[in-house]
Amino acid sequence: MKTLIDAVKSPICKGVQSYYNYRIDIAANSAFIAIFSISLIAYLATYIATRRGLGFTVAMTLGLIAEILGYSARIMSWENQWNETPFFMQICCLAFAPAFMAAGVYLCLRRIVYTFGPENSRIPPQWYTRTFIPCDIVSLLLQGAGGGIASVAWKDNTSTTAGDNIMVAGLSFQVFTLLIFMICSIDFAINTMRRHKTLGQEAFSQHASVVAIRGSWTFKGFVVALSLATICIFWRSVYRIAELSDGWNGPLMYKQGLFIGFEGVLIAVACVSLNAFHPSVCFKEMMEGEGGLRTLKKKSMKLGRDENGTAGVLQETMKEDGTSTS
Repeated sequence: MKTLIDAVKSPICKGVQSYYNYRIDIAANSAFIAIFSISLIAYLATYIATRRGLGFTVAMTLGLIAEILGYSARIMSWENQWNETPFFMQICCLAFAPAFMAAGVYLCLRRIVYTFGPENSRIPPQWYTRTFIPCDIVSLLLQGAGGGIASVAWKDNTSTTAGDNIMVAGLSFQVFTLLIFMICSIDFAINTMRRHKTLGQEAFSQHASVVAIRGSWTFKGFVVALSLATICIFWRSVYRIAELSDGWNGPLMYKQGLFIGFEGVLIAVACVSLNAFHPSVCFKEMMEGEGGLRTLKKKSMKLGRDENGTAGVLQETMKEDGTSTS
């Protein structure tokens, strides 16, 4: 008696178009499940060990869980590529998973600004989080709603255009948000270098903790890893817009090689790079409290600085930032 897998491999099924229109690569998809599972364990272990960066950890955890579920669904589709449930599951999970990871990236920029000095940024540091996180939530909601609407329409054998358009709108908004984020990051970097050229070390925050952080190779590695992760997520999102722009039957949907490279590999690189240079390890003081200021304030108070010293300057910065000094 033939099994379901035997039937899928049978010549009788060769003329029947599946949802994917290609035979899923079991090795590649299994590898992604392994990579994302190990990455998830590493993020959770780092948080347990350091107790820092809760928001970052939650964002990356949610994204990785969605990735694992998405690739697990693709493994299920390998067993039966005509089963619509795992097909819809992998589309939805893999579509919005990077949106959670983008939120984790957004949470880090404010900390970097404080590390170099808020005066180097045209935007108050707290507004990076207040602006980009809500935008990411809007993108996530649009992608989720669009995927749900398109899935229902597919099952009802009606047009998925409305749902597809909403998903593409969500992805487009995510790309736009990432683009603005990268522009703000580049502007901050250029402004910091320009002020450093003019003012020297006075352009940077001179608090002992952040001076030590800036000079460490781990912090420099983290900045590179965060930049790489941002570019990978952006690149992947642009690809997904192109892929979904012609609907679920578009030509790019049937290119497994592109999917593995631009969806799986890029997101894996983003996750692993931030595993290797985790912010809670690379600049741990700045991952505590409000932008790290709570820790810096405590250290300044221990040093007994007077109101004209670092503690006074720090308290003034916290007041401008709206951070509690309690």
